[in-house]
Amino acid sequence: MFRPITFFIGLRYTRAKRRNHFISFVSMMSMFGIALGIIALITVLSVMNGFDREIKKHVFSMVPALTVSSEATYIENWQDLEKFIKKVPDVTAVAPYVDGQVLITNGGRVHPSLIRGIIPGEEKKISALDDEMIQGDLKSLVTGSFGIVLGADIANYLDVMVGDKVTVVTSEMSVSLAGVIPRFKRFMVTGIFSAGGGSGFDSMSFISLGDAQKLLEMKTAVSGLHVNINNVYAVREFANQLMQQLTPTARIMTWADQFGPFFKAVSLEKTMMFFILMLIIAVAVFNLVSTLVMVVNEKESDIAILRTIGATPRTIMGIFIVQGATIGIVGTLLGVIGGIALATHVTEIVRWIEHVLHMQFISSKIYYVDYLPSEIQWGDVLSISLWALGLSFLATIYPAWRASKTEPVEALRYE
Repeated sequence: MFRPITFFIGLRYTRAKRRNHFISFVSMMSMFGIALGIIALITVLSVMNGFDREIKKHVFSMVPALTVSSEATYIENWQDLEKFIKKVPDVTAVAPYVDGQVLITNGGRVHPSLIRGIIPGEEKKISALDDEMIQGDLKSLVTGSFGIVLGADIANYLDVMVGDKVTVVTSEMSVSLAGVIPRFKRFMVTGIFSAGGGSGFDSMSFISLGDAQKLLEMKTAVSGLHVNINNVYAVREFANQLMQQLTPTARIMTWADQFGPFFKAVSLEKTMMFFILMLIIAVAVFNLVSTLVMVVNEKESDIAILRTIGATPRTIMGIFIVQGATIGIVGTLLGVIGGIALATHVTEIVRWIEHVLHMQFISSKIYYVDYLPSEIQWGDVLSISLWALGLSFLATIYPAWRASKTEPVEALRYE
């Protein structure tokens, strides 16, 4: 089978046994160094992709795409606004809400909370609160029953469960014969939910919309409307278009306004991690340069003989480029295979280590999840592979150029 001489000799040099075992060892270490860098890079980026996916999943399950409110802090005749927004294209759900800052007390313990009045049937269309229930049912929030659904953080701190009663204290004041006192109301715990402690949602509490209007003296008004749309990533454009159709006193806040900086920070961290871990591959590539330089010095007599029988400097240069590129390609293939294998099973590996050491490395109170998530994005794998191959190719240029400049007479003088 015909093969170009550059490939034949270059591959022959790569797999032939060398007299200098040190050069062979350094060459092998360069190959494994490239593979190790790629394995680390694919695994780390996959874990960061996994965390990004889980965080967005938790955020989007509890936070609406956008919130429509008013400068007056409340909206009268909200039913008309709700009907109007529902007719806007791309809108999938609209639900009213009432928000207020309160203190929830039980047995001498006090916990601050954002209390939200909702219509359970409408809230299911906006958030996954009903899916996050660990005790009770969201349907238990019926106006007039004064039931309350607590986040797990509040329930644990107050040491309450379904069926217990808590006192909700508002910042509103009531005037009585005893003087000015805070307004409070007793509620029965009808449910407990957990959306992950790290998200902050577990410090919220929910009651029925009618009970919230009475508690916060809102009469028939609401604090605003939660709106979901088809494409949450196009929420800014949608908000701008909707704002043009509303009154000047209307206010719109999107999920990007609340969590946009956080997701940008995660994206920036991923980018910086890519370049930082790329330095591992760069170190291995520098070893590849050293390896090829030593090979060129060792093969000077071979190069001189090839030159005397008609090999051109370009042919000599091609031989050593092939040799260096082969090391880079093999190292990249090993790294990609190892990186995909490790990233695919990193969740099980960490769980096994936690089981063996009887330790929990990941806590949902901090990281949203209690396991190490991983998601391989093939665009990342392709980008890492191309960078590694590109650096490996560049590393071969100087040693190959130096080999092509070898003078046959000088190289064979002392042979």
